[in-house]
Amino acid sequence: MDLSRLAELTPHSWKSGRSILYGSSSLIEAMDEKVLEQISNVSRLPGLVGAAMTMPDAHWGYGFPIGGVAAFDAEQGGIVSAGGVGFDISCGIRCLRTSLKKEDLEKGKARIAEVLFRKIPAGVGEGGRIRVSSEELETIMISGAKWAVDSGYGNAADLEYVEERGRVCGANPAFVSDLAKKRQFGEMGTLGSGNHYLEIQVVDRISDPAAAKAFGIEKDGILVSIHCGSRGFGHQIGTDYLVLLARAAKRLGLSLPDRELACAPIRSPEGEQYLGAMNCAINVALANRQILSHLAKECLDAVFPGILVETLFDVSHNTCKLEKHVHEGREKMLHVHRKGATRAFGPNHPDLPQRYRECGQPVIIGGSMGTGSWILAGNEDNPAFCSASHGAGRAMSRSRALRQYEGRKIVEDLAQRGILIRTRSMRGAAEEAPDAYKDVELVAEDTERANLARRVAHLSPSVCIKG
Repeated sequence: MDLSRLAELTPHSWKSGRSILYGSSSLIEAMDEKVLEQISNVSRLPGLVGAAMTMPDAHWGYGFPIGGVAAFDAEQGGIVSAGGVGFDISCGIRCLRTSLKKEDLEKGKARIAEVLFRKIPAGVGEGGRIRVSSEELETIMISGAKWAVDSGYGNAADLEYVEERGRVCGANPAFVSDLAKKRQFGEMGTLGSGNHYLEIQVVDRISDPAAAKAFGIEKDGILVSIHCGSRGFGHQIGTDYLVLLARAAKRLGLSLPDRELACAPIRSPEGEQYLGAMNCAINVALANRQILSHLAKECLDAVFPGILVETLFDVSHNTCKLEKHVHEGREKMLHVHRKGATRAFGPNHPDLPQRYRECGQPVIIGGSMGTGSWILAGNEDNPAFCSASHGAGRAMSRSRALRQYEGRKIVEDLAQRGILIRTRSMRGAAEEAPDAYKDVELVAEDTERANLARRVAHLSPSVCIKG
């Protein structure tokens, strides 16, 4: 990327027009040129408030770059874009803390890997044992993770530590196609494929002892991270509405810098329909992660009887949320698009659980299998509408990774390092090779230096279940 096109703000943010790229020069230079083009296009959309932004882990995506953040004001003709949310609506990470220690895990590591692999449905199009009726799916679309708890998957205490308490408002099943509903009947409680995973992790470094204590994290403690979304349901909604919103843009005479930025005014019929359907997908994803958390707890208890497992936090990173933010000294209700970016509320935010009020929201940056992840805490003066990085971010395409790596060898090499990978697709293992991603250490460091969130604890992978 040609940094001469950008005007430097600080060593960890760069500005071009109404676009801001957060990250050090090394991460920004490594980005595909398409990232700058895409975020510049986003900055030209109607009703944008402030700047269109990319997080340090940004890379090329459909319409919006992955790692893109943009806020729109409905009162100023602001738009909603399916490309600004992504196809895997409400993809996110549920993090669980356990009472296990590193030495406990080592005694049963091989067994828990096999038990999880048998119990957790994962893979392309993979269904699970849970089958829901049309009536149940309607309830899930409205009630989210609460439906899962009411159905015996987990307990009400989990919901306190889930974004939006496990249920977003504004969901309208009438705006979801029959095809989208059909794709979800057998996919509740399933992990999916691609970069989705269930991973057992060891806390090997503490950077912020006070925040770690608030989060219930200790050195050599064991956490479990579950990364997945709304499966085929959300993908079909994204597909359906890309067409509908493109038609709306044409009907309303919106001049779009890129056809992949198909959008409609928030206050238009099409905009309201998309938001109603998207919120259904968010609730489905929250219910899905709640079920998977319960299944993981059952597996852990079978191998380590009496283990304590609690929800640390659950947060999505492919959404458009109506939130209150202060911009230029004024409070405004804004529709914040986060595509491959995590909400990161700072200390004293009223939407946070009381336990986290003083330190800020847990922010989870997932790494690639074999490299580690980070838990951070949100900052009160976050400059990006309370947003932060969501992962390491791809450094190469899946097709290039397939040409360069062999899945079985990756699995064997990681086993030599004590990291057990269980996957139903060696092709998928090659696509998700650790070196296909950016350095998560740099991403976490730049996230902190850009004041998006501060590092709390580093997690090393021990067991990883993938589709």
